[in-house]
Amino acid sequence: MIPAQPRQAARDVQVVVVGAGFSGLGAAVRLRQAGFRDVVVLEKAPQLGGTWRENTYPGCACDVPSTLYSYSFTPDTVWSRVFAGQREIHAYLRTTAERFGLGDVLRCGVDVRGARWDPAAARWRLETSDGPYSAAVLVMATGPWHVPRRLDVPGIENFDGPVIHTARWDHGVDLTGRRVTVVGSGASAVQVVPAIEARAAAVHLFQRTAPWVLPKPDLPVPAAFNRCLDRLPGARSALRAGQYALQEGFGYAFRHPPVARLLEAGARAHLRLAVRDPELRRALTPDYRLGCKRLLTSSTFYPALARPHVRLHPTAVTAVRGNEVVGADGTTVRTDVLIEATGFRVGELPLAGSLHGTDGRTLDEAWGGEPQAYLGTTVSGFPNLFLLLGPNLLGGSTSAITVLEAQLTYLTEALAHLDRSGHRAMHVRPAAQAAHNAGVQEALANTVYNAGGCTSYYFSAGGRNTFAWPWSTGRLVRRLSSFDPGAYSSDAPVRPLSLPAQTRPQHDDATATATAPVTGEQP
Repeated sequence: MIPAQPRQAARDVQVVVVGAGFSGLGAAVRLRQAGFRDVVVLEKAPQLGGTWRENTYPGCACDVPSTLYSYSFTPDTVWSRVFAGQREIHAYLRTTAERFGLGDVLRCGVDVRGARWDPAAARWRLETSDGPYSAAVLVMATGPWHVPRRLDVPGIENFDGPVIHTARWDHGVDLTGRRVTVVGSGASAVQVVPAIEARAAAVHLFQRTAPWVLPKPDLPVPAAFNRCLDRLPGARSALRAGQYALQEGFGYAFRHPPVARLLEAGARAHLRLAVRDPELRRALTPDYRLGCKRLLTSSTFYPALARPHVRLHPTAVTAVRGNEVVGADGTTVRTDVLIEATGFRVGELPLAGSLHGTDGRTLDEAWGGEPQAYLGTTVSGFPNLFLLLGPNLLGGSTSAITVLEAQLTYLTEALAHLDRSGHRAMHVRPAAQAAHNAGVQEALANTVYNAGGCTSYYFSAGGRNTFAWPWSTGRLVRRLSSFDPGAYSSDAPVRPLSLPAQTRPQHDDATATATAPVTGEQP
Protein backbone atom coordinates (compact mmCIF):
# COMPACT_ATOMS: atom_id res chain seq x y z
CA MET A 1 0.00 0.00 0.00
CA ILE A 2 1.12 3.57 -0.63
CA PRO A 3 1.98 5.03 2.80
CA ALA A 4 -0.29 7.77 4.12
CA GLN A 5 0.96 11.27 3.33
CA PRO A 6 0.10 14.71 4.72
CA ARG A 7 -2.59 16.31 2.60
CA GLN A 8 -0.97 18.46 -0.06
CA ALA A 9 -2.13 19.79 -3.37
CA ALA A 10 -0.87 17.50 -6.11
CA ARG A 11 1.24 18.98 -8.87
CA ASP A 12 -0.62 18.30 -12.11
CA VAL A 13 1.64 17.22 -14.97
CA GLN A 14 0.69 15.73 -18.31
CA VAL A 15 3.63 13.29 -18.50
CA VAL A 16 5.74 12.03 -15.60
CA VAL A 17 8.86 10.07 -16.50
CA VAL A 18 10.43 8.03 -13.69
CA GLY A 19 14.20 7.65 -14.02
CA ALA A 20 16.90 9.84 -15.55
CA GLY A 21 19.19 7.37 -17.26
CA PHE A 22 19.39 6.75 -20.99
CA SER A 23 15.68 5.88 -21.16
CA GLY A 24 14.33 8.79 -19.13
CA LEU A 25 16.48 11.46 -20.75
CA GLY A 26 15.72 10.09 -24.21
CA ALA A 27 12.00 10.13 -23.43
CA ALA A 28 12.16 13.76 -22.28
CA VAL A 29 13.96 14.84 -25.46
CA ARG A 30 11.64 12.96 -27.82
CA LEU A 31 8.47 14.08 -26.04
CA ARG A 32 9.52 17.72 -26.23
CA GLN A 33 10.54 17.36 -29.86
CA ALA A 34 7.05 15.98 -30.56
CA GLY A 35 5.47 19.05 -28.93
CA PHE A 36 4.65 17.65 -25.49
CA ARG A 37 6.01 20.38 -23.25
CA ASP A 38 4.41 19.55 -19.88
CA VAL A 39 6.89 16.82 -18.94
CA VAL A 40 8.65 16.13 -15.63
CA VAL A 41 11.45 13.60 -15.06
CA LEU A 42 11.69 12.33 -11.48
CA GLU A 43 15.01 10.82 -10.41
CA LYS A 44 15.60 9.47 -6.91
CA ALA A 45 19.38 9.93 -7.03
CA PRO A 46 21.13 13.29 -6.57
CA GLN A 47 22.15 13.33 -10.24
CA LEU A 48 21.18 11.83 -13.60
CA GLY A 49 22.88 8.89 -15.26
CA GLY A 50 21.08 5.67 -14.39
CA THR A 51 23.25 2.57 -14.60
CA TRP A 52 26.19 4.69 -15.77
CA ARG A 53 25.97 6.71 -12.58
CA GLU A 54 25.65 3.65 -10.37
CA ASN A 55 28.36 1.44 -11.91
CA THR A 56 31.77 2.96 -11.22
CA TYR A 57 33.81 -0.20 -10.66
CA PRO A 58 37.32 -0.39 -12.14
CA GLY A 59 37.21 -1.26 -15.84
CA CYS A 60 33.53 -0.41 -16.28
CA ALA A 61 32.80 0.21 -19.96
CA CYS A 62 30.23 -0.47 -22.65
CA ASP A 63 30.41 -3.65 -24.75
CA VAL A 64 28.53 -2.05 -27.68
CA PRO A 65 30.42 0.35 -29.99
CA SER A 66 30.09 3.93 -28.75
CA THR A 67 28.70 5.26 -32.02
CA LEU A 68 25.76 2.85 -31.73
CA TYR A 69 25.41 3.10 -27.96
CA SER A 70 24.29 6.73 -28.16
CA TYR A 71 21.23 8.69 -29.23
CA SER A 72 20.58 9.11 -32.93
CA PHE A 73 19.70 12.76 -32.25
CA THR A 74 23.32 13.44 -31.21
CA PRO A 75 25.08 12.20 -34.36
CA ASP A 76 27.96 14.66 -33.94
CA THR A 77 29.17 13.17 -30.64
CA VAL A 78 32.92 12.58 -30.61
CA TRP A 79 34.06 9.47 -28.74
CA SER A 80 37.60 8.84 -27.52
CA ARG A 81 37.40 5.04 -27.81
CA VAL A 82 35.59 2.47 -29.92
CA PHE A 83 33.98 1.24 -26.68
CA ALA A 84 33.49 4.13 -24.28
CA GLY A 85 34.20 3.80 -20.58
CA GLN A 86 31.79 4.62 -17.75
CA ARG A 87 33.05 8.13 -17.11
CA GLU A 88 32.80 9.16 -20.75
CA ILE A 89 29.28 7.73 -21.09
CA HIS A 90 28.13 9.44 -17.90
CA ALA A 91 29.61 12.73 -19.13
CA TYR A 92 27.80 12.21 -22.46
CA LEU A 93 24.46 11.91 -20.67
CA ARG A 94 25.10 15.08 -18.68
CA THR A 95 26.12 16.94 -21.84
CA THR A 96 23.02 15.69 -23.67
CA ALA A 97 20.76 16.92 -20.86
CA GLU A 98 22.40 20.35 -21.03
CA ARG A 99 22.31 20.44 -24.83
CA PHE A 100 18.56 19.83 -24.95
CA GLY A 101 17.74 22.06 -21.99
CA LEU A 102 16.39 19.36 -19.70
CA GLY A 103 17.32 21.24 -16.54
CA ASP A 104 13.81 22.66 -16.26
CA VAL A 105 12.12 19.23 -16.40
CA LEU A 106 14.57 17.18 -14.32
CA ARG A 107 13.85 16.75 -10.61
CA CYS A 108 16.72 14.91 -8.91
CA GLY A 109 16.49 13.66 -5.35
CA VAL A 110 12.79 12.80 -5.76
CA ASP A 111 11.92 9.23 -4.81
CA VAL A 112 8.69 7.89 -6.32
CA ARG A 113 7.11 5.72 -3.64
CA GLY A 114 4.03 4.54 -5.49
CA ALA A 115 1.32 5.37 -7.99
CA ARG A 116 -2.34 4.53 -8.34
CA TRP A 117 -4.66 4.88 -11.33
CA ASP A 118 -7.63 7.15 -10.60
CA PRO A 119 -10.39 6.04 -13.02
CA ALA A 120 -12.68 8.96 -12.26
CA ALA A 121 -10.05 11.53 -13.16
CA ALA A 122 -8.26 9.25 -15.67
CA ARG A 123 -4.92 10.16 -14.10
CA TRP A 124 -2.06 8.55 -12.24
CA ARG A 125 -1.76 9.69 -8.61
CA LEU A 126 1.86 9.51 -7.52
CA GLU A 127 3.27 9.71 -4.01
CA THR A 128 6.86 10.93 -3.87
CA SER A 129 9.40 12.24 -1.39
CA ASP A 130 8.60 15.65 -2.90
CA GLY A 131 4.87 15.36 -2.26
CA PRO A 132 2.04 14.15 -4.52
CA TYR A 133 1.99 14.43 -8.31
CA SER A 134 -0.85 13.86 -10.73
CA ALA A 135 -0.11 12.73 -14.29
CA ALA A 136 -2.18 11.89 -17.35
CA VAL A 137 0.62 9.63 -18.59
CA LEU A 138 3.23 7.70 -16.61
CA VAL A 139 6.46 6.52 -18.27
CA MET A 140 8.60 4.04 -16.36
CA ALA A 141 12.21 4.53 -17.44
CA THR A 142 13.95 2.69 -14.60
CA GLY A 143 15.48 0.06 -16.89
CA PRO A 144 16.29 -3.62 -16.24
CA TRP A 145 19.81 -2.99 -14.87
CA HIS A 146 18.77 -1.34 -11.64
CA VAL A 147 18.36 -3.72 -8.68
CA PRO A 148 21.66 -5.46 -7.77
CA ARG A 149 21.57 -9.22 -7.30
CA ARG A 150 23.42 -9.87 -4.05
CA LEU A 151 25.21 -13.03 -3.02
CA ASP A 152 22.75 -14.94 -0.86
CA VAL A 153 24.63 -17.69 0.99
CA PRO A 154 24.93 -18.60 4.66
CA GLY A 155 27.43 -16.51 6.58
CA ILE A 156 27.73 -13.65 4.09
CA GLU A 157 26.45 -11.20 6.69
CA ASN A 158 29.33 -12.13 9.00
CA PHE A 159 32.14 -11.87 6.47
CA ASP A 160 35.21 -10.43 8.14
CA GLY A 161 35.96 -7.69 5.58
CA PRO A 162 34.40 -5.41 2.96
CA VAL A 163 31.69 -6.86 0.68
CA ILE A 164 31.35 -4.78 -2.50
CA HIS A 165 28.84 -5.22 -5.30
CA THR A 166 30.15 -3.93 -8.62
CA ALA A 167 27.09 -1.67 -8.93
CA ARG A 168 27.79 -0.17 -5.50
CA TRP A 169 31.57 0.15 -5.67
CA ASP A 170 33.29 1.47 -2.56
CA HIS A 171 36.23 3.57 -3.75
CA GLY A 172 37.39 3.93 -0.17
CA VAL A 173 38.56 0.30 -0.08
CA ASP A 174 42.18 -0.04 -1.19
CA LEU A 175 42.82 -3.38 -2.92
CA THR A 176 46.59 -2.96 -2.98
CA GLY A 177 48.27 -6.04 -1.54
CA ARG A 178 44.93 -7.57 -0.52
CA ARG A 179 43.52 -11.03 -1.17
CA VAL A 180 40.45 -10.44 -3.31
CA THR A 181 37.67 -12.88 -4.20
CA VAL A 182 35.35 -12.11 -7.11
CA VAL A 183 32.07 -14.03 -7.39
CA GLY A 184 30.53 -14.21 -10.85
CA SER A 185 31.68 -14.54 -14.45
CA GLY A 186 29.38 -12.21 -16.38
CA ALA A 187 29.84 -8.82 -18.00
CA SER A 188 31.09 -7.00 -14.89
CA ALA A 189 33.48 -9.80 -13.86
CA VAL A 190 35.29 -9.87 -17.21
CA GLN A 191 35.93 -6.14 -16.81
CA VAL A 192 36.76 -5.85 -13.12
CA VAL A 193 39.19 -8.79 -12.84
CA PRO A 194 41.70 -7.43 -15.40
CA ALA A 195 41.35 -3.95 -13.88
CA ILE A 196 42.25 -4.98 -10.31
CA GLU A 197 44.58 -7.96 -10.61
CA ALA A 198 47.80 -5.91 -10.89
CA ARG A 199 47.11 -4.25 -7.51
CA ALA A 200 45.97 -7.27 -5.54
CA ALA A 201 48.24 -9.80 -3.87
CA ALA A 202 45.90 -12.55 -5.03
CA VAL A 203 42.63 -12.73 -6.97
CA HIS A 204 40.26 -15.68 -6.79
CA LEU A 205 37.37 -15.88 -9.27
CA PHE A 206 34.45 -18.18 -8.50
CA GLN A 207 32.78 -19.12 -11.78
CA ARG A 208 29.56 -21.09 -11.76
CA THR A 209 29.29 -21.16 -15.57
CA ALA A 210 31.96 -20.39 -18.16
CA PRO A 211 30.97 -17.55 -20.52
CA TRP A 212 31.53 -17.30 -24.26
CA VAL A 213 34.06 -14.52 -24.78
CA LEU A 214 35.07 -12.93 -28.09
CA PRO A 215 37.97 -10.47 -28.52
CA LYS A 216 37.10 -6.82 -27.95
CA PRO A 217 38.75 -4.34 -30.35
CA ASP A 218 38.80 -1.61 -27.72
CA LEU A 219 41.01 0.96 -29.41
CA PRO A 220 41.37 4.72 -29.01
CA VAL A 221 39.78 6.74 -31.80
CA PRO A 222 42.45 8.96 -33.39
CA ALA A 223 41.67 12.67 -33.53
CA ALA A 224 42.37 12.60 -37.28
CA PHE A 225 39.66 9.96 -37.75
CA ASN A 226 37.15 12.09 -35.85
CA ARG A 227 38.06 15.09 -38.01
CA CYS A 228 37.41 13.03 -41.14
CA LEU A 229 34.01 12.00 -39.80
CA ASP A 230 33.18 15.65 -39.17
CA ARG A 231 34.21 16.75 -42.65
CA LEU A 232 32.60 13.99 -44.70
CA PRO A 233 28.82 14.48 -44.99
CA GLY A 234 26.95 11.45 -43.71
CA ALA A 235 30.11 9.71 -42.48
CA ARG A 236 28.97 9.36 -38.88
CA SER A 237 25.55 8.09 -39.97
CA ALA A 238 27.22 5.56 -42.25
CA LEU A 239 29.48 4.40 -39.42
CA ARG A 240 26.49 3.98 -37.13
CA ALA A 241 24.63 2.03 -39.81
CA GLY A 242 27.63 -0.23 -40.34
CA GLN A 243 27.92 -0.97 -36.65
CA TYR A 244 24.19 -1.66 -36.50
CA ALA A 245 24.59 -4.18 -39.32
CA LEU A 246 27.53 -5.83 -37.51
CA GLN A 247 25.54 -6.20 -34.30
CA GLU A 248 22.60 -7.59 -36.26
CA GLY A 249 25.01 -10.14 -37.67
CA PHE A 250 25.44 -11.56 -34.18
CA GLY A 251 21.67 -11.74 -33.85
CA TYR A 252 21.46 -13.57 -37.16
CA ALA A 253 24.00 -16.08 -35.86
CA PHE A 254 21.95 -16.64 -32.71
CA ARG A 255 18.99 -17.59 -34.89
CA HIS A 256 21.00 -19.76 -37.31
CA PRO A 257 23.08 -22.51 -35.61
CA PRO A 258 25.52 -23.10 -38.52
CA VAL A 259 26.55 -19.45 -38.37
CA ALA A 260 26.74 -19.55 -34.56
CA ARG A 261 29.18 -22.45 -34.80
CA LEU A 262 31.55 -20.20 -36.73
CA LEU A 263 31.46 -17.71 -33.86
CA GLU A 264 32.01 -20.53 -31.39
CA ALA A 265 35.10 -21.58 -33.32
CA GLY A 266 36.38 -18.01 -33.17
CA ALA A 267 35.76 -17.84 -29.42
CA ARG A 268 37.60 -21.13 -28.86
CA ALA A 269 40.54 -19.87 -30.90
CA HIS A 270 40.59 -16.70 -28.79
CA LEU A 271 40.72 -18.88 -25.66
CA ARG A 272 43.50 -21.10 -27.03
CA LEU A 273 45.68 -18.16 -27.94
CA ALA A 274 45.26 -16.47 -24.55
CA VAL A 275 45.39 -19.48 -22.20
CA ARG A 276 48.12 -22.10 -22.59
CA ASP A 277 47.26 -24.18 -19.51
CA PRO A 278 44.98 -27.00 -20.79
CA GLU A 279 43.28 -27.49 -17.41
CA LEU A 280 42.44 -23.79 -17.12
CA ARG A 281 41.31 -23.78 -20.74
CA ARG A 282 38.92 -26.68 -20.09
CA ALA A 283 37.43 -24.85 -17.11
CA LEU A 284 36.88 -21.77 -19.29
CA THR A 285 35.20 -23.66 -22.14
CA PRO A 286 31.39 -23.27 -22.13
CA ASP A 287 29.20 -26.38 -22.34
CA TYR A 288 26.22 -24.64 -23.95
CA ARG A 289 25.52 -22.92 -27.28
CA LEU A 290 26.86 -19.45 -27.95
CA GLY A 291 24.08 -16.88 -27.47
CA CYS A 292 22.23 -18.86 -24.79
CA LYS A 293 23.67 -16.45 -22.24
CA ARG A 294 24.83 -12.92 -22.92
CA LEU A 295 27.82 -12.97 -25.27
CA LEU A 296 30.82 -11.22 -23.70
CA THR A 297 33.73 -9.41 -25.31
CA SER A 298 37.15 -8.88 -23.76
CA SER A 299 40.76 -9.05 -24.86
CA THR A 300 42.09 -8.79 -21.29
CA PHE A 301 40.00 -11.29 -19.28
CA TYR A 302 41.74 -14.50 -20.34
CA PRO A 303 45.28 -13.07 -20.02
CA ALA A 304 44.41 -11.86 -16.51
CA LEU A 305 43.27 -15.35 -15.50
CA ALA A 306 46.57 -16.76 -16.74
CA ARG A 307 48.57 -14.61 -14.28
CA PRO A 308 50.27 -16.65 -11.52
CA HIS A 309 48.52 -14.81 -8.67
CA VAL A 310 45.03 -15.17 -10.21
CA ARG A 311 43.11 -18.39 -9.61
CA LEU A 312 39.91 -19.61 -11.24
CA HIS A 313 37.53 -21.80 -9.22
CA PRO A 314 34.91 -23.34 -11.54
CA THR A 315 32.31 -23.79 -8.85
CA ALA A 316 29.49 -21.91 -7.18
CA VAL A 317 29.89 -20.24 -3.79
CA THR A 318 27.82 -21.99 -1.15
CA ALA A 319 28.87 -20.34 2.12
CA VAL A 320 31.08 -17.79 3.82
CA ARG A 321 32.80 -18.63 7.12
CA GLY A 322 34.58 -15.70 8.73
CA ASN A 323 37.12 -14.65 6.11
CA GLU A 324 36.78 -17.86 4.09
CA VAL A 325 34.71 -18.28 0.93
CA VAL A 326 33.46 -21.86 0.44
CA GLY A 327 32.72 -23.41 -2.95
CA ALA A 328 30.28 -26.15 -3.83
CA ASP A 329 33.20 -28.48 -4.56
CA GLY A 330 34.66 -27.95 -1.09
CA THR A 331 37.16 -25.28 -2.11
CA THR A 332 37.95 -22.78 0.65
CA VAL A 333 39.66 -19.48 -0.03
CA ARG A 334 40.89 -16.99 2.56
CA THR A 335 40.10 -13.48 1.43
CA ASP A 336 40.29 -9.88 2.60
CA VAL A 337 37.79 -8.32 0.19
CA LEU A 338 34.74 -9.99 -1.37
CA ILE A 339 33.45 -8.56 -4.67
CA GLU A 340 29.99 -9.49 -5.90
CA ALA A 341 30.05 -9.41 -9.72
CA THR A 342 26.61 -10.98 -9.65
CA GLY A 343 24.68 -8.62 -11.91
CA PHE A 344 21.11 -7.42 -11.50
CA ARG A 345 17.61 -8.70 -10.85
CA VAL A 346 16.72 -8.00 -14.45
CA GLY A 347 13.10 -9.21 -14.26
CA GLU A 348 12.20 -7.06 -11.25
CA LEU A 349 10.86 -3.69 -12.33
CA PRO A 350 11.37 -1.08 -9.61
CA LEU A 351 8.01 0.13 -8.23
CA ALA A 352 6.12 -2.80 -9.78
CA GLY A 353 4.94 -3.64 -6.26
CA SER A 354 3.49 -0.16 -5.75
CA LEU A 355 1.92 0.64 -9.15
CA HIS A 356 -1.83 0.02 -8.81
CA GLY A 357 -3.94 -0.42 -11.94
CA THR A 358 -7.65 -0.26 -12.73
CA ASP A 359 -8.66 -3.11 -10.41
CA GLY A 360 -6.39 -2.02 -7.54
CA ARG A 361 -3.88 -4.78 -8.08
CA THR A 362 -0.21 -3.92 -8.33
CA LEU A 363 1.79 -4.61 -11.44
CA ASP A 364 3.63 -7.34 -9.54
CA GLU A 365 0.32 -8.97 -8.65
CA ALA A 366 -0.93 -8.72 -12.23
CA TRP A 367 2.24 -10.33 -13.53
CA GLY A 368 2.44 -13.06 -10.91
CA GLY A 369 6.21 -13.29 -11.22
CA GLU A 370 6.20 -13.42 -15.04
CA PRO A 371 6.44 -9.92 -16.53
CA GLN A 372 4.79 -9.42 -19.88
CA ALA A 373 3.53 -6.49 -21.90
CA TYR A 374 2.20 -5.63 -25.33
CA LEU A 375 5.28 -4.97 -27.49
CA GLY A 376 7.20 -4.73 -24.22
CA THR A 377 5.63 -1.31 -23.70
CA THR A 378 2.03 -1.28 -22.42
CA VAL A 379 0.24 -3.54 -19.92
CA SER A 380 -3.42 -4.51 -19.83
CA GLY A 381 -5.15 -3.05 -16.77
CA PHE A 382 -2.68 -0.15 -16.49
CA PRO A 383 -3.95 2.65 -18.73
CA ASN A 384 -1.58 5.36 -19.97
CA LEU A 385 1.41 3.50 -18.52
CA PHE A 386 4.44 2.97 -20.74
CA LEU A 387 7.42 0.77 -19.88
CA LEU A 388 10.74 1.55 -21.54
CA LEU A 389 12.98 -1.46 -22.19
CA GLY A 390 10.20 -3.63 -20.85
CA PRO A 391 9.67 -7.42 -21.06
CA ASN A 392 10.83 -9.42 -24.11
CA LEU A 393 12.45 -6.57 -26.02
CA LEU A 394 16.16 -7.23 -25.76
CA GLY A 395 18.65 -9.95 -26.60
CA GLY A 396 22.34 -10.50 -26.72
CA SER A 397 23.15 -8.82 -30.00
CA THR A 398 21.94 -5.27 -30.42
CA SER A 399 22.23 -1.89 -28.75
CA ALA A 400 19.58 -1.19 -26.13
CA ILE A 401 19.48 2.39 -27.46
CA THR A 402 18.19 1.19 -30.85
CA VAL A 403 15.32 -0.58 -29.09
CA LEU A 404 14.73 2.40 -26.80
CA GLU A 405 14.42 4.88 -29.65
CA ALA A 406 11.95 2.62 -31.43
CA GLN A 407 9.86 2.59 -28.26
CA LEU A 408 10.05 6.37 -28.01
CA THR A 409 8.60 6.62 -31.51
CA TYR A 410 5.75 4.38 -30.38
CA LEU A 411 5.25 6.47 -27.22
CA THR A 412 5.04 9.83 -29.01
CA GLU A 413 2.68 8.46 -31.65
CA ALA A 414 0.48 6.86 -28.98
CA LEU A 415 0.16 10.17 -27.13
CA ALA A 416 -0.50 12.04 -30.37
CA HIS A 417 -3.27 9.55 -31.16
CA LEU A 418 -4.74 9.95 -27.68
CA ASP A 419 -4.75 13.71 -28.04
CA ARG A 420 -6.35 13.67 -31.50
CA SER A 421 -9.02 11.18 -30.42
CA GLY A 422 -10.14 13.34 -27.51
CA HIS A 423 -10.07 10.42 -25.07
CA ARG A 424 -8.37 10.70 -21.72
CA ALA A 425 -7.11 7.13 -21.40
CA MET A 426 -6.29 4.13 -23.49
CA HIS A 427 -6.05 0.51 -22.41
CA VAL A 428 -4.27 -2.23 -24.31
CA ARG A 429 -6.79 -4.99 -24.94
CA PRO A 430 -6.12 -8.17 -22.92
CA ALA A 431 -6.59 -10.27 -26.06
CA ALA A 432 -4.01 -8.22 -27.97
CA GLN A 433 -1.47 -8.55 -25.16
CA ALA A 434 -2.11 -12.28 -24.77
CA ALA A 435 -1.83 -12.96 -28.51
CA HIS A 436 1.39 -10.97 -28.79
CA ASN A 437 3.03 -12.76 -25.88
CA ALA A 438 1.85 -16.19 -27.03
CA GLY A 439 3.55 -15.52 -30.36
CA VAL A 440 6.74 -14.36 -28.64
CA GLN A 441 6.91 -17.44 -26.41
CA GLU A 442 6.16 -19.80 -29.29
CA ALA A 443 8.94 -18.23 -31.37
CA LEU A 444 11.38 -18.37 -28.44
CA ALA A 445 10.88 -22.09 -27.89
CA ASN A 446 13.44 -23.20 -30.47
CA THR A 447 15.83 -20.25 -30.21
CA VAL A 448 19.26 -20.44 -28.63
CA TYR A 449 17.88 -18.33 -25.76
CA ASN A 450 15.54 -21.15 -24.71
CA ALA A 451 17.10 -24.27 -26.22
CA GLY A 452 20.80 -23.48 -25.97
CA GLY A 453 21.45 -25.67 -22.95
CA CYS A 454 21.91 -23.07 -20.22
CA THR A 455 20.07 -21.15 -17.53
CA SER A 456 20.20 -17.36 -17.52
CA TYR A 457 18.66 -14.18 -16.16
CA TYR A 458 16.41 -14.19 -19.22
CA PHE A 459 14.05 -16.51 -17.33
CA SER A 460 11.60 -15.92 -14.50
CA ALA A 461 11.46 -18.20 -11.47
CA GLY A 462 8.61 -20.00 -13.22
CA GLY A 463 10.74 -20.78 -16.27
CA ARG A 464 9.30 -18.22 -18.70
CA ASN A 465 11.68 -16.20 -20.86
CA THR A 466 10.68 -12.63 -20.01
CA PHE A 467 13.73 -10.87 -21.46
CA ALA A 468 14.51 -11.87 -25.03
CA TRP A 469 12.98 -10.83 -28.36
CA PRO A 470 13.04 -13.90 -30.65
CA TRP A 471 13.28 -12.15 -34.03
CA SER A 472 15.50 -9.53 -35.65
CA THR A 473 15.86 -6.01 -34.30
CA GLY A 474 14.62 -4.79 -37.67
CA ARG A 475 11.33 -6.58 -37.12
CA LEU A 476 11.00 -5.05 -33.67
CA VAL A 477 11.71 -1.56 -35.00
CA ARG A 478 9.05 -1.98 -37.69
CA ARG A 479 6.49 -3.18 -35.12
CA LEU A 480 7.15 -0.11 -32.99
CA SER A 481 7.44 2.37 -35.86
CA SER A 482 3.77 3.30 -35.76
CA PHE A 483 1.08 3.16 -33.12
CA ASP A 484 -1.63 0.53 -33.65
CA PRO A 485 -4.91 1.88 -32.18
CA GLY A 486 -6.76 -1.36 -32.95
CA ALA A 487 -4.93 -3.04 -30.07
CA TYR A 488 -6.39 -0.52 -27.61
CA SER A 489 -9.72 0.52 -26.17
CA SER A 490 -10.51 4.03 -24.99
CA ASP A 491 -13.36 3.68 -22.57
CA ALA A 492 -12.83 6.84 -20.52
CA PRO A 493 -15.18 9.78 -21.14
CA VAL A 494 -14.27 11.73 -24.25
CA ARG A 495 -12.23 14.80 -23.38
CA PRO A 496 -9.05 16.33 -24.82
CA LEU A 497 -5.81 15.35 -23.13
CA SER A 498 -5.06 19.05 -22.69
CA LEU A 499 -1.75 18.72 -24.44
CA PRO A 500 -0.68 21.09 -27.20
CA ALA A 501 -2.25 20.37 -30.56
CA GLN A 502 -0.33 17.47 -32.06
CA THR A 503 0.38 16.21 -35.49
CA ARG A 504 1.96 12.92 -36.38
CA PRO A 505 5.60 13.22 -35.19
CA GLN A 506 7.97 13.92 -38.06
CA HIS A 507 11.29 12.12 -37.86
CA ASP A 508 14.44 13.81 -39.08
CA ASP A 509 17.36 12.07 -40.73
CA ALA A 510 19.06 11.53 -37.39
CA THR A 511 16.08 9.52 -36.14
CA ALA A 512 16.15 7.33 -39.19
CA THR A 513 19.73 6.33 -38.53
CA ALA A 514 18.82 4.94 -35.12
CA THR A 515 16.58 2.29 -36.63
CA ALA A 516 18.19 1.78 -40.02
CA PRO A 517 19.36 0.08 -42.06
CA VAL A 518 16.31 -2.15 -42.25
CA THR A 519 16.22 -3.59 -45.74
CA GLY A 520 14.47 -6.83 -45.08
CA GLU A 521 13.21 -8.89 -42.18
CA GLN A 522 15.46 -11.61 -40.92
CA PRO A 523 13.64 -14.74 -39.87
